Amino acid sequence: MRRVVCPGSFDPVTNGHLDIIGRAALLYDEVIVVVGANQAKLGLFTVDERVAMLREAAGGIANVRVGTFRGLLVDYCREQGVSAIVKGLRAVSDFEYEMEMAQMNYRLAGLETLFMTANPQYSFLRASRVKEIATYGGDVSSLVPESVLGRLQDRLASP
Repeated sequence: MRRVVCPGSFDPVTNGHLDIIGRAALLYDEVIVVVGANQAKLGLFTVDERVAMLREAAGGIANVRVGTFRGLLVDYCREQGVSAIVKGLRAVSDFEYEMEMAQMNYRLAGLETLFMTANPQYSFLRASRVKEIATYGGDVSSLVPESVLGRLQDRLASP
């Protein structure tokens, strides 16, 4: 079985994330989408909330599984029998960072990283930008799944 991991913080999941996940699901037997549980990073949503949003948003894709990992992604991949990571790239700046990570993951565990270029429709899209726009009342309805939009609005409306 050809399995890949698609890691991220997904805080929150965007339509750009879903595009990469869906395209990867067309190429592989199973795509494991994992939310990194990084204690040093405080997100808008908890890891459990992000997992729930991903499960709901990607629920229509039969060969996608959602989970979490702590520690090194290479260790998680080894435990799951996964030999490749799928990452989306929006711009050259993404490539520079992701290439270093890919080379380190290969050095540590022989783990391949496959890059998918962003659909031009989403090449500008960042979860951090979505949060910023939503914080100031901007319309992000075309940038996130409907289920995420409601949660995002509720969270930002809370004091």
